[in-house]
Amino acid sequence: MSRIFTTAVASVYPLYLAKVERKGRTKAELDEVIGWLTGYDEAALETRLQSGATFEDFFADARLNENAPLITGSICGVRVETIDDPLMQKIRYLDKLVDELAKGKPMEKILRVTAA
Repeated sequence: MSRIFTTAVASVYPLYLAKVERKGRTKAELDEVIGWLTGYDEAALETRLQSGATFEDFFADARLNENAPLITGSICGVRVETIDDPLMQKIRYLDKLVDELAKGKPMEKILRVTAA
């Protein structure tokens, strides 16, 4: 089992926030991206951060967005769509979304908004 599985999300969240804020994005945008992926609203996200939920617990309680499999690309040199472990793939989905936000990608593209 990877060490990240038992890491508290609250210990990584400030790093995500610092990364996106350095690039001119906001906490609200970060929370929107996390909410899109996990189904957590602002209150639910805050509750999980305050409770010290591990990544394992965080994603166990999440309702993963049905469009999450549309998240593709490399994170740490590994293609997220080829990751076999479901929990690691969810964590890497989150990492990829944070990277896209920090790189200035439009929110519609980050959230995989598709034309109806």
